Amino acid sequence: MITSAQLRAARAMLGIDQKDLAELSGVSIATIQRMESSEGNVRGVVESLTRVVEALNRAGIELLDENQRSERGGRGVRLKVQDVHLMMPENSLAPGSQSSVVN
Repeated sequence: MITSAQLRAARAMLGIDQKDLAELSGVSIATIQRMESSEGNVRGVVESLTRVVEALNRAGIELLDENQRSERGGRGVRLKVQDVHLMMPENSLAPGSQSSVVN
C-alpha cells in the first residue's frame, strides 16, 4: 500500500507534476489529486492505484513499506517522524491539508 505522502514525495523526487504522473500512469489528473489528498493510505480503484505504482516503479522510484529494508543499497529518504505537522511552523500547512494545492 502507498500513502498520500509517499505519492507526493515520489513525484517531488522525480520532479514531475500531477499532470505528468497522470500521463505516465494512464489515469486522470483528478484521480491523482484524489489519491494525494487522501489521509494516510491511498484509497481508490485498485487498478488505478496499481497503474500509478507501476509508473513510479518504471520511473525509478522504489516504494518502501513501513519497517521494510532496502536491500539494493544506495541512498534513500524515509520519513522518521510519523506526525509531520509537528515539525512544520505554526503558520504553514501540513502536506495534504484541505487548503493546500500540490501540482
